[in-house]
Amino acid sequence: MPNEPDSPDPWVILDELTGAGSGTADVESDIGPVAFYGRCSTEDNQDPRTSRAWQRSNAAKFVEALGGVITEDYFDIGQSRSVPWDRRREGARLLAALKDPGRTWTAVVVGEGTRCWFGNQFSLIAPRFAAYGVDLWVPELGGKFDARNPSHKMLMSVLGGMSESERQHVQARVRAAMDAQVVNEGRHQGGRAPHGYKVVDGGPHPNPRKAAEGFRLRVLAIDEDTAPAVRRIFREYLAGAGDRMIAGGLNRDGVPCPSSMRPEQNRHRLADGWQGSTVRSILENPRYTGYAVFGRWTKTEMLADPDDVAAGHVTRFRRAAPEDVVRSRKPAHPAIVSVEDFTRAQVVRRSRGAGGMAGIAKLERSGSTPPKRLYLLRGRVRCEVCKRKMQGGAVRQHAYYRCKARTLAPGSLALADHPTTVNLREDIITGAINGWVGELFAPENRDATVHALVASQCDPAELAADRAVNKRLADAETALKRYQAAIAAGVEPSAVVDAINQARAERDAARAHLAQPPDRPPVLDTAEVYAMIDALGDVGSVIERARPERLARLYQELDLGVRYLPADDGGVATLSLRVASECVRGGT
Repeated sequence: MPNEPDSPDPWVILDELTGAGSGTADVESDIGPVAFYGRCSTEDNQDPRTSRAWQRSNAAKFVEALGGVITEDYFDIGQSRSVPWDRRREGARLLAALKDPGRTWTAVVVGEGTRCWFGNQFSLIAPRFAAYGVDLWVPELGGKFDARNPSHKMLMSVLGGMSESERQHVQARVRAAMDAQVVNEGRHQGGRAPHGYKVVDGGPHPNPRKAAEGFRLRVLAIDEDTAPAVRRIFREYLAGAGDRMIAGGLNRDGVPCPSSMRPEQNRHRLADGWQGSTVRSILENPRYTGYAVFGRWTKTEMLADPDDVAAGHVTRFRRAAPEDVVRSRKPAHPAIVSVEDFTRAQVVRRSRGAGGMAGIAKLERSGSTPPKRLYLLRGRVRCEVCKRKMQGGAVRQHAYYRCKARTLAPGSLALADHPTTVNLREDIITGAINGWVGELFAPENRDATVHALVASQCDPAELAADRAVNKRLADAETALKRYQAAIAAGVEPSAVVDAINQARAERDAARAHLAQPPDRPPVLDTAEVYAMIDALGDVGSVIERARPERLARLYQELDLGVRYLPADDGGVATLSLRVASECVRGGT
């Protein structure tokens, strides 16, 4: 039977049901609540408060035109852009919040894309946001990132490359300028003064702008209280004494060690007397000749996990290549040791090393140097009596950790209760640790472990108070915007002036509280700890397979620590999960 003239076209009905043929793009009219993310590396060139303000302002202007309201802030301070989001404190907190069904925002906006992503980071982060239905708004794109748009992907890849290139150019320019200052002017480039010197005022800063701001040039001068110890070290070494013998003599004579003379500059060291390593570092420092030397140690970026490039890099200090070290053309400060004596000390040092290890030197020339022993607990075992790290050593094919009392300074309080030698066998302690860790992370104990890790941090009430302050700040800023919009719509300003003043007072009070955070360690919430445990993988299977390299890496990721109690012939093991961060100097 033919269709009636007025009957609807079945293809039209089918297209309406399936959505086919519409061809119209979705227009964002009200994107709703969004979260803001930003980052500031250091406060050397721009303080964090100013950096946060302009980035957040850019983000707010970007989304407010489309009905978006920023309801939560995530801002990393002191984080290099090269550090992956999982290892940034606020970045990791944002990624953990993606899994929270109760979060108050449905999209994320950034103030500047090049400050947030580096290299290929965006390609690793964007799919995670898409998996949880969270949009990414990037000012450089002019809107929301669309994974189906090849131009968006290409532009974000270019932005990541530009960010990486900008950082490398800044590093190269800064290093070249510092090298030139050392070579031509012999300028002291900051840092701790070598033992035997002190930093003094050298007059107005040579940079006119800095001089106008009151900055002063800093130069090295001889410290008459500590310089005699340096001269004694070189004199005894050239007379035939070794590093440990010199350190022992200084301790017996009651000569203060560097960490006891300047504890404010050596918070990472115990003021427990001279050590052989301290003497060695003084003997190898060419600045005692009076010439400025710069670049002997350099920051080197290494893969955090060679098997997982996405985990990013970590920064380590390494001895620089000889061609990268620069020296001033003329003396830059008073000399403590003559160039001739310093050169003789280096020649003696090399000849002693070659003579005492002739066999190894021969193996190195043949390219068959035996591999170094891997100590699973390297740097993680401390003696409970003297609080010092125990050193690894091999005895009859077994690894031990030792603490020797004879290296303590005479008269040290730790000597009263310290055994002559403390030895801890590695396989005995790791067996107990592996059983304990495997039990902690077993599926049936996982929830209890997470709660214990969260509870071991600062008071939950303090964390709740911080979140309340952030919420007060967001509410006050939202209220101010609402009142301003009402005035723009024609409401009499006098009718809302009291409410505006109250909202401003609330905003200023919250900002003042956040500008002076209490001095306490960072706190991870339950979701973040679960996310970090998920990132570790199957801890139980790793423990069972016990491949040494992976086991040592697992101990590192767990931040494992062991305190050995010689009196009880036992130890106490602790672990914690924390976000590892890498800081850089300079406005990168």
